[in-house]
Amino acid sequence: MDDDTRSYVVVLNDEEQYSIWPADRDLPLGWRSGDVSGSQAECLAHINEAWTDMRPLSLRRAAR
Repeated sequence: MDDDTRSYVVVLNDEEQYSIWPADRDLPLGWRSGDVSGSQAECLAHINEAWTDMRPLSLRRAAR
């Protein structure tokens, strides 16, 4: 059973790769807020819907 009650924020790096980060901590260098926050499950559900192409941004641009 998941008893993690912390709040998280969805974060993205310059390559538009997603992760989650504890909301009460400063963001790590190279990451920005994706403006979605909530429980771990809510953040991961958002990432699952939003991150449809796992390739880094630079690779997606080169493939055009």
